[in-house]
Amino acid sequence: MTASPSAKTGNPKLAFRPLPVPQVDVYGFWGDRADAVATCTADILYERCVEARMLEQIDPDRPSPGIVIPFHSPSPDEADRQGAEFTGSTVTTQMFWDSDLGKTIETAAYSLYRRKNPELEKKIDAVIDMYGKLQQEDGYLSSWYQRIQPGKRWTNLRDCHELYCAGHLIEGAVAYYQATGKRKLLDIMCRYADHIASVLGPEPGKKKGYCGHEEIELALVKLARVTGERKYMELAKYFIDQRGQQPHYFDEEARARGADPKAYHFKTYEYSQSHIPVREQHKVVGHAVRAMYLYSGMADIATEYGDDTLRSALDLLWDDLTTKSLYVTGGLGPSAHNEGFTSDYDLPNESAYAETCAAVGLVFWASRMLGMGPNARYADMMERALYNGSISGLSLDGSLFFYENPLESRGAHNRWKWHRCPCCPPNIGRMVASIGSYFYSLADDALAVHLYGDSTARFDISGVPASLTQTSRYPWDGAVEIALEPQAPVEFTLHLRIPAWSASAQLKVNGEAIKPAEITSDGYAAIKRTWTKGDDVRLDLEMPIERLYANPQVRQDAGRVALSRGPLIYCVEASDNDSQPHRLTLPRTATIEAQQRPELLGGVVTLSTAALADVPDGWQDGLYRPEPPTTAETRLTAIPYFAWDNREPGEMLVWLRDG
Repeated sequence: MTASPSAKTGNPKLAFRPLPVPQVDVYGFWGDRADAVATCTADILYERCVEARMLEQIDPDRPSPGIVIPFHSPSPDEADRQGAEFTGSTVTTQMFWDSDLGKTIETAAYSLYRRKNPELEKKIDAVIDMYGKLQQEDGYLSSWYQRIQPGKRWTNLRDCHELYCAGHLIEGAVAYYQATGKRKLLDIMCRYADHIASVLGPEPGKKKGYCGHEEIELALVKLARVTGERKYMELAKYFIDQRGQQPHYFDEEARARGADPKAYHFKTYEYSQSHIPVREQHKVVGHAVRAMYLYSGMADIATEYGDDTLRSALDLLWDDLTTKSLYVTGGLGPSAHNEGFTSDYDLPNESAYAETCAAVGLVFWASRMLGMGPNARYADMMERALYNGSISGLSLDGSLFFYENPLESRGAHNRWKWHRCPCCPPNIGRMVASIGSYFYSLADDALAVHLYGDSTARFDISGVPASLTQTSRYPWDGAVEIALEPQAPVEFTLHLRIPAWSASAQLKVNGEAIKPAEITSDGYAAIKRTWTKGDDVRLDLEMPIERLYANPQVRQDAGRVALSRGPLIYCVEASDNDSQPHRLTLPRTATIEAQQRPELLGGVVTLSTAALADVPDGWQDGLYRPEPPTTAETRLTAIPYFAWDNREPGEMLVWLRDG
């Protein structure tokens, strides 16, 4: 199913928009992961939502969980620091459960498109029916405020995730419509979005509020694009423009409910990126996931409205993140305290929080920056976060999850079945299920290829239906073959990303060599020509093994080295090595070899080299002595970071001692 025409905003010739998921089929590396989500994760998400008793909160035909007398009912201002959780004698309920169900619906939607699953579809239809029954006459829809704290809606946007939940349900609705053609949830959420617009906005008599946990901004952009309704784009723009303005809405809101604005648990509005207006924000601060969602929404609005003021702020924020606060894996947010950022160059490895949702959010942000035109500075980072910091959060079989993604482990950090705050499982699930939409983006007279790997894209360009098929073993091999099949000759520009990690690239069109350097801008080779059926492009990317070193300001990585090959960051896991990872030293003179291992971890390329290992002999009598430990020669084997902790528990290390 092709998406409806997008809302008309700005100059559409400037905008690149992602292809909808149903227009892209993926195979190979990402196909395997999408299959794992479709055959395993999607069902698991639904079943664990049931086990958590989420459906009891949204089903109006059941007694409200709110009638259970809780052991402790935190006030709205306490709810955020309590984890937004009420625990009673028979039920625990959370204010953000609508968001988890929204992401579960989105994961199921794209999984149903990939693989028919009538039982799952029936279950999701039933959940949608519950939301239809729950929705109030005026369009309002929040299981928390209707079933747990009735009468308090729109009183605490700062803490209580009201609009955040709406955003995830909107995204689930768009996905379910695109993937199945069913629009019941889409209609429900359009009614709710209309209600939100009647309550919040710049017009006289409306509340000047916005959400403490950003998300609805990018959801409304999706809703505008799929319905063609400009009003939803305008509402998204309002939320972006209003954030951080004075008088501060969160102060006014707190006073209106009889609370002290200064009693805010995190003590600063930097936590929710609402400390100053967004166009004045140049430093990445606060809760990492919230930041990524905000910047994603800002990028969407910058694209749709051609807003250079937002683009300027985003570029400064991008530079700040990528030069001072980003893990080599594409993970971000080192602190568990605020689930976010601390100070420049503070990147601890073993205690790294690096929430899966944050890396997924970075993928969202980077992909939306590409809406303003192909630029490898964003696409390269999207790829880094995709292949490393995000999919590390999902086991290879799709059944287990990471919330935190450290770069070092003593063996006790292992995947879990669920979490008391289950935001990450459906977030990584929906991203993998929709991976095709990150491969390509389309403008009026151009198609950009951002990611490589086995896939087929179908699109209309200049009124001509066309398809593009990639054949490649990427990310294990840098050879990419592209076949184009327009139904009639059509002129457009094909943009091919040349990754910064590729030391050289060779390019051929219909067998004729082209020098990439002569047609490359912002890291993309632009091939403009009239394409006809049977045209083919061959791109060969050199995929070197690289030693990576951290900025000397990153004290935790001083004297250490990390390994990469192509888009993949590698780690050393105890399962593959005779010595504990922390005792290994990688000599600078050692030759590192790539080895195909089809039998290992579903088929990976490992890195192998000679190394030195500290020998523990002679230390039985104490902790310290005047002589250093002796060393012995050994072999070091490294695996892709995304694949760690898929075997027996054991130690893991990304940053090795550099010799």
